[in-house]
Amino acid sequence: MNKKISIVDIANLLNISKTTVSFILNGRAQEKRISEELVKKVLKLVKEVGYKPNSLAKSLRTGKSNIIGLMVEDISNPFFANIARLIEDRAYEKGYRIIYCSTDNDTEKTLDLITMFRDRHVDGYIMAPPKNIEEDVQELIKSGLPVVMFDRYLPNVDTDYVIVDNQFSTYNATRHLIEQGYSKIAYITFTSEQTQMLDRMTGYKNALKEAKLKPYIKEIDFNRNEELIKEPLSVYLKKNPGIDAILFGTDHIGTCGLKVINQLGLKVPQDLAIVSFDDYDVFELYSPSVTAIAQPVEAIADNIISLLLKKLDANNSNQTTQKITLSTTLNIRNSSKQFLKPIS
Repeated sequence: MNKKISIVDIANLLNISKTTVSFILNGRAQEKRISEELVKKVLKLVKEVGYKPNSLAKSLRTGKSNIIGLMVEDISNPFFANIARLIEDRAYEKGYRIIYCSTDNDTEKTLDLITMFRDRHVDGYIMAPPKNIEEDVQELIKSGLPVVMFDRYLPNVDTDYVIVDNQFSTYNATRHLIEQGYSKIAYITFTSEQTQMLDRMTGYKNALKEAKLKPYIKEIDFNRNEELIKEPLSVYLKKNPGIDAILFGTDHIGTCGLKVINQLGLKVPQDLAIVSFDDYDVFELYSPSVTAIAQPVEAIADNIISLLLKKLDANNSNQTTQKITLSTTLNIRNSSKQFLKPIS
C-alpha cells in the first residue's frame, strides 16, 4: 500500500467500527469490554501495515501533545547545548519530547517560532527570551500554557524563571582580580539590555566603586561573523595599553578576546590577567588555563524541567510563580594569578 494507512482503513479491513479501533489503540479495550481476540487481530494488522497515529489529531482529541518547546539564543553554544541535553533527558523520562530552536536573540524570529509551536500544540515553553516579546508571552500564559524562562527573564512578565546570581558573580570575579593586585580592570561584553547582562555590568561596577578604581568598559555589538567582534576588540586594546586585567562578560566574547590577545603578542597573565563568564573545557585546556565563572548547569536544567512538569501536572493548577536564583562558582586558574616579574 502506497498511501498512509488510517484508522478507517484498519476498521474497513477488519469490518469493525473505527471507534473500536480507536479504543484498542488508546488502551481502552478492557474498559469497553472488547474481546482479547479482536484486540489481537487489530494489533496484528496495525503492525503488518505499519500504521502510525497522527500525533496532531491525537493532541486535538486529548488536549496534550506531550511536546515541550525549548527556545534558546544559540543551540550550538556550549552552555545552551548542555542545558538542552539535560532537559531532554529529564523530559523524556516523564513521557515528553523536546523541540529545540535558536532565536539568535531576534525578536521577529522568536515570534515566528512561538507561532510554529502553537500550531504544533506544544504543552509548555522553556525559553531564554529576547527583548520585546512580552505581549506574546502574556498571551501564552493567559491561554493556560506554562512558560519557564532561564538565563534571563522579562521583568514585566510574571512567570517562573531560573537564573544565576549574575551581579554577585561579576562582583566576586572583579574582587578576585583586585585582590591579586590588578587595578586597571576592563569589562568587555556584548551590547545588551537583557537582565543577566545588566546585572553582570552592575556587579563589575560595584566592585570597582568599592575599591575606588576607575571602570574600563567596552561594549561590542554581537555578530555571527567573529571578525566583526575581534576587530573592535583589537582596536580597544591597542588604544588602552595600560589595562592590566580583563573580565569578559560571556564565554563567546572571551574566546574571541583570547584570539585577539594572541594576535597582538600579549602574554597572559604577564601582560593581561583574564577572567571570563561561563566555564567550559576550552578554558581549562587553554595555556595558561583561564579563570572562569561556572554556572551550575545541572542544577539549572533540573530546576527548569521540575518547574515546567509541575505546571503541566493537572493536579497542580493555580500554582504561584517561582523565581529561582542559583549561585555560581569562580574557578580560579593561572590566567588571573598575579605575575611577578623576575628581578634583573
